Amino acid sequence: MIRFAIAALALGLGALAAPAVAAEETPAGVLELRRNVGVWDTTTEFLAEDGSVARAVRGTYSFEWVVSDSVLRGVSEIPETKQKSAILFYYRAAKDEIEMVSVGADSVLWLMTGPGGGNARTTAPRPTQDGGTITLRFTTANVTAERFESRMEWSADEGQTWNPGNRQTMVRRQPAG
Repeated sequence: MIRFAIAALALGLGALAAPAVAAEETPAGVLELRRNVGVWDTTTEFLAEDGSVARAVRGTYSFEWVVSDSVLRGVSEIPETKQKSAILFYYRAAKDEIEMVSVGADSVLWLMTGPGGGNARTTAPRPTQDGGTITLRFTTANVTAERFESRMEWSADEGQTWNPGNRQTMVRRQPAG
């Protein structure tokens, strides 16, 4: 059951990457949101327990402003698996943090939080059908203006140990012409 929940979540959650360059006068969280506006071609590799690639799928993530420098709305689409999710990122200036909300066709709402400009976001532990809990952690790496990588891990013991979930490569789609 945990593997299914992770697979479904992976298709609905992208990770927001840390900015490549930070300006002193603009908070890192705002720069992070600005960097992610646009359309991203994505390859998601679902990982087996040993970390090997069990399956890879391609899709897109797209983000646009709802409230400039504060709120982004987005859509994740993975045609091969017929998955589509709505995403909302918002920057909370008072705490210098970013929260992300994602919900797909399964109607499960996920919320993850991390510091503005940071490279990790986590969810709170949530109950599973088998009576346990699951916590997710998304970490970004190799961030540039045109590309970044994200790794999703899951924990059944509230973050004491982490298991491989997926890794994503996000490449900015270049405008046609």
